[in-house]
Amino acid sequence: MRTASVSRDTKETRISVDINLDGTGTYDVKTGIGFFDHMLEQLARHSLIDIKVRADGDTHIDFHHTVEDTGIALGQALSKALGDMAGITRYADTHLAMDEALTRCTLDVSGRPFLVWDVSFDRDKIGEFDTELFEEFFRAFSMNAGITLHIANLYGSNCHHIAETCFKAVARTLRTAIEIDPRQANRVPTTKGQLGG
Repeated sequence: MRTASVSRDTKETRISVDINLDGTGTYDVKTGIGFFDHMLEQLARHSLIDIKVRADGDTHIDFHHTVEDTGIALGQALSKALGDMAGITRYADTHLAMDEALTRCTLDVSGRPFLVWDVSFDRDKIGEFDTELFEEFFRAFSMNAGITLHIANLYGSNCHHIAETCFKAVARTLRTAIEIDPRQANRVPTTKGQLGG
């Protein structure tokens, strides 16, 4: 079973995450931030990773700590559930459309974290959510998951659609990259013998 549980407790947030990489995309997400919950639900549903998140953060100040720390915990859970990454497909990419918006995601489950974020918004907020926090979430997630993650919005005008295509594109790409490839025969997909480092 490729499952993991992670808890993160700081003076700013208390977060718990449970994931099952071989799930059906069920979700139970409560961060106290409505739009962020909606995005995490998209991540679960379209990756087919079962995700449960409980976050209690200092949202009376702003949403930054809760969003970033959720990304950290979710990334750590993904890394833990993947283990030595034997048998995975490893590489994947997706172009995902939503109405007028199109976003590309490419990733490498490599053990070497990196984020390229080529997404811009013409508004500072979607509802009460600061659009700059999307990059913070994906940076925290990729760095702690140990994945190389490239996200580029190719075009779009509706900020909600742009944000949602980012999460759905990552979800679909992650789904493919972490799938077990039967031709790998439980080998780690690298000539070095191990991923990371």
